[in-house]
Amino acid sequence: MSNEAISVSAHGPNGPQDDGQPGVYEQPDGQQPERDASKEAAETVLKAFGGVRGMVDMTLPGLVYIVAFNITHKVPVAAWSALALCVVFVVVRLARRETIQHAFSGVFGVAIGAWISMKTGKAEDFYLPGLLWNVGYCLALAVSALVRWPMIGLMLGPITGEMFTWRKQNPGRLAAYTRATWAWVLIMGLKPVILFPLWASGQINLLGWLKVALGIPPLLLAMYVTWRILLTAPPPIKAELDEDEEAPEK
Repeated sequence: MSNEAISVSAHGPNGPQDDGQPGVYEQPDGQQPERDASKEAAETVLKAFGGVRGMVDMTLPGLVYIVAFNITHKVPVAAWSALALCVVFVVVRLARRETIQHAFSGVFGVAIGAWISMKTGKAEDFYLPGLLWNVGYCLALAVSALVRWPMIGLMLGPITGEMFTWRKQNPGRLAAYTRATWAWVLIMGLKPVILFPLWASGQINLLGWLKVALGIPPLLLAMYVTWRILLTAPPPIKAELDEDEEAPEK
């Protein structure tokens, strides 16, 4: 495939020309379909993390905790307030028949943090499980990139329909997923570097407010970087089912 065929157009979603016929694109060397495919794959990053709603579900309980603690100065009240909000998120999603994956994971993380903080009596321990998870997540990302199974590719492959064709059939896309994974390591790795010293020194207010402030922005930055990387990557190669899997059962 020529370089021209995979280059990214600087024009709008329909390219510089549009003949007015639906479904027909007049683009040299097939640039538009390939650009659309790359953009479609990049936009799945937000979907993979539960969209804006999923990020909000992960951020608000920490905000409620630090606000409740500052008002009452009681760890149990703050912990139960955060946990109650997570339960509300799950109930609302169930009522709307939406996926509860991200809301449920939030309940699990907040419940562990609430239990630890009430057990030790230290308000800052509420944030310890999240910090440890962040460290583990960054380590997993780094290892996946080193062994050439980048986690961003593992997450997005099933969503884009390419599954794991990027590993051997699409080296340019493997390189893009690897770069994107390292970008996540660097961006998300800043959080524990900043927050762990605050936890160790017991600076609960600064820890709590910074934890909230560093919730959504780094995620959005990592998603944007991934989007930019994938826009310049070769388009995904859709995975093909075996003939036995494609044939409908009679």
